[in-house]
Amino acid sequence: MKPLKINKALKAAGSIAILLMALLITSPAAAQERTITLDEAIRLGLENSKVLKLSQSRIDQAVSQYQQAKDRSLPTGSASFGYNRAQIPAHKLNLGEETLTLPTSANAYLGTLSLNQVIWAGNKLRYARESTNLLTEVARLDAVNDRDQITYSIINAYYNLYKVLQSKKIVEQNLATIDAQIKQSQRFFDQGIVTKNDVLRFQLQRSNIELNGIDLENNRRIINYNMNILLGLPEGTQLNIEQITEAERSAMPLSAYLDSAMSNRPEFKQMDLRTQVADIDIKNIKANTRPTLSASGSAYYVGVSANPLPKSGNFITPISIGLTLGWDFGSLWTNKNKVTEAKLRREEVIINRGITTDNVKNEVNQSYQNYKTALEKIALLQTSINQATENNRILENKYRSNISTATDRADAQTLLYQAEINLELAKADAGLAYYTLLKSTGKLNK
Repeated sequence: MKPLKINKALKAAGSIAILLMALLITSPAAAQERTITLDEAIRLGLENSKVLKLSQSRIDQAVSQYQQAKDRSLPTGSASFGYNRAQIPAHKLNLGEETLTLPTSANAYLGTLSLNQVIWAGNKLRYARESTNLLTEVARLDAVNDRDQITYSIINAYYNLYKVLQSKKIVEQNLATIDAQIKQSQRFFDQGIVTKNDVLRFQLQRSNIELNGIDLENNRRIINYNMNILLGLPEGTQLNIEQITEAERSAMPLSAYLDSAMSNRPEFKQMDLRTQVADIDIKNIKANTRPTLSASGSAYYVGVSANPLPKSGNFITPISIGLTLGWDFGSLWTNKNKVTEAKLRREEVIINRGITTDNVKNEVNQSYQNYKTALEKIALLQTSINQATENNRILENKYRSNISTATDRADAQTLLYQAEINLELAKADAGLAYYTLLKSTGKLNK
């Protein structure tokens, strides 16, 4: 082949290779694009949460400890069987006129079987069951708290992604508008109506909008990746969110949210349970000063023949049954400080409940005020958009009539662009503030 034909063939092959690579790269990306709703995001996040799996493991451990506490009230038993062989080299014993002769060797089998049951130990076994049962409920409430926190993290990420995507849409709309404005100003410049500086002014405005778009795209990629990890989706999935239509929710009085928090927050239920555990701990320590009563039964097998199987006349089987009453009366003067320590631990739980109450009230109040402020911002920004739209319309007409400058026209467009972005962000912030308020009252998943 001639060199010219070879070059053409190589170029054609290269073009085909580039086309195939583009198809391989773009097809998976298109297949990984996904539009997701808030309910679906929450469901996926909860299903794939490693934190919730860890919480369930802690609940299972608490249940296991409760079962072990129940097992301690069951009787204990043991059995053993042993063989002993004795060699007696010196087996004669002179006792004056008589001589005692022993065998040169002897075999012995000893088997034991025992069963013990505590009848009463100052109610310590009952206290152990009650305490571990309460701690199991505390672990379950930990899982509820974790579930609320994970749900809120998902909602937060979802709204952040929504804000970025909405801002990107507004950027695209404004780029299209400014492009039309640049064409118009260029036409005016060609006609000698405006100066080159007017055209450059619109071009500079476009560059600033593009810079904002670059920052938004960077934020989108970061939030999108974090959400994929949070929801258990493939890392390359590109998430899209449909328009969020937030229903108008009027804020109730602050006292209603405070009452809801006091009734529904799992922290208060946990504190109540821990107070009960502390009470039981005090009773359990006081029980150390009380007597204990237990029953036992034992059976023995003692065989002296070489054959371990029972043979009449070669074994005995003593059996014993008994009751044991015991009292460690020394605990009457060694147990007092332990009881004092347990009471101090209970007092600490009560103090922590008061601290938690103050923190929850502050959290609810802050969430409430933020939500009311977000609603007020939406109303104010809606008014500002109406004003910016009218201002932009007036200056556009003036600019076309060569009454206003390009600077005034560009500033009016910028004000409208910024107002549109602020309104979308305020709507998303209001939605997130509402869910933040729900979380503070303990009703996020109810």
